[in-house]
Amino acid sequence: MRRFLILVSVLVVILITTFPARADELDDINSQLTKLSADLQASIDATKPLESDLAELKGRLNSIRGRITTVERDISQKEIDIKKGEQALAREKQILDTQILIHYKNIKKSEVSLLSLLVSENLPESLANFFYQKKATDESKQTILQIALYVTGIEKQKKALESEKGRLASVKIEVDKQSQFLSGEIGKAKNYQTELSGKIAELSAKQQQILGEKSGTFQTTVGDVPLADDAASSPSYNPGFSPAFAAFSFGAPHFKGMSQYGAYGRSKSGQNYETILRAYYGGGIEIRDVDQNTQITVDGYGPYSIEEYAKRIYEMPGSWGDSGGTEALKAQAIAARSYALARGGTICATESCQVFKPEPKGGNWESAVNATAGKVVYANGAPLSTWYASTSGGYQESYSANGYSTPGFWDTASGRSGWTSQAYEKIANSPWFYKGWYKSRSGDSCGKSHPWLNSEEMADILNAWVVLIKHGHSDDRVTPIGPCWGGNPYSNSDLRGVAASLSTGYSSVSGVSVAYAENGITANVTFSTDKGSVSIGGSDFKKAFNLRAPGRISLKSGLFNIERK
Repeated sequence: MRRFLILVSVLVVILITTFPARADELDDINSQLTKLSADLQASIDATKPLESDLAELKGRLNSIRGRITTVERDISQKEIDIKKGEQALAREKQILDTQILIHYKNIKKSEVSLLSLLVSENLPESLANFFYQKKATDESKQTILQIALYVTGIEKQKKALESEKGRLASVKIEVDKQSQFLSGEIGKAKNYQTELSGKIAELSAKQQQILGEKSGTFQTTVGDVPLADDAASSPSYNPGFSPAFAAFSFGAPHFKGMSQYGAYGRSKSGQNYETILRAYYGGGIEIRDVDQNTQITVDGYGPYSIEEYAKRIYEMPGSWGDSGGTEALKAQAIAARSYALARGGTICATESCQVFKPEPKGGNWESAVNATAGKVVYANGAPLSTWYASTSGGYQESYSANGYSTPGFWDTASGRSGWTSQAYEKIANSPWFYKGWYKSRSGDSCGKSHPWLNSEEMADILNAWVVLIKHGHSDDRVTPIGPCWGGNPYSNSDLRGVAASLSTGYSSVSGVSVAYAENGITANVTFSTDKGSVSIGGSDFKKAFNLRAPGRISLKSGLFNIERK
């Protein structure tokens, strides 16, 4: 009997404590579904629903589904518990019948015992029998009561279970409905994003053309191109208005390998060709002698021995040998051989590879070739692709070839601290060391006679940055003003309005400062404007500048300065 009472009590506690909690869970799920519906409706009302927002809603819907699964498991467990309770009740039915009969008999016995007590000659024994019968009657009564309560509890919980199952079915229908709707909305968002991506790709192609021509590094040779000594490109040029701002690039080509003007400056400073080559290509290189009859095939001209090929390279002025640059010519001759061999012995004849002409260059150049006959730069057991360019602006970037990496360093006698005044390119008077660019290589300037911008024009660059980079908007009208590029560029005032609609539209710039990073780039540019101070990362400013600066005004290097007059 005691075992049965304990079982009944435990089942009653489990059922009573579990059902209300899960009912609250369903209430909470319904509440979340209501909120989810409101959020979905808000997403529908948005002009351009974002897939990220819909994905967040889908995540919440999946969470609700997970909770529904938990409730379903709990309901299943409750059904099992109720079945167990009903089975226990069936097994104890005979006990119940017996207890009712015993209870009835005990009541009768109690009545007889009471009468016997009144007429009994042995009062103590009669009292004991009376209280025994009373106790038995009370126990039977308690057992019947517990069983009756259990039966009542099972019936109530069965009704509650049926109610929860009905509510759960409704919730699942609503969840499925919301899921189908949500999938449709995500599909719409993806279609919109696909359409938008197409527009962005189309815009990117247009802007890439501008970036390619403006910020793309040119390939030139200092031995075959007139010096870039345009007076208007110098910081000393007077534009005739103030405040005036101009962007000046340090260097112009690809900034990797040997700087030709740097080699000239090092030669003028007393360094020999080996020291020069190790400075630019690193201490891990070897300078080896190769067979001078090794063949190099030049596109359009056929094969030449490596020495005859080197004599026809037009990459450095022979006149440098007359002003302290002989060792630079030697370093260039070795680099030219190495570069050709690293390409497998077949090479083009233009500046895309190395400038080659069928007639030997002669003079100091041929003397430098003869003085270094057969010498080639090796790294990791193979000829190194010895990159070089005219001017790097005082910092050489690292690159890798043959599994070997060249150093990245400030190309000065005293490192970073002597960058602008002691750079070897500065010693060699490179016209590309610090230059304001406003013309194409052919000389086309789109009507601009200098690279200087007025206060409003510089503010216009900031507005381009706000629209294209800060807020990431695709807008094919953010292009340079002037006849070179076509299209329908915004006027200054119109672009300012677009920027203002997003966050801030700048009208004027009054001051500027520039900070540099140790890895040879401009870290950030800070402007004083009519809307306060604004700081822009160097690479972001360069992109905005080259996409919006009027005409062909551009930055050619990630290492640059902004001057104010």
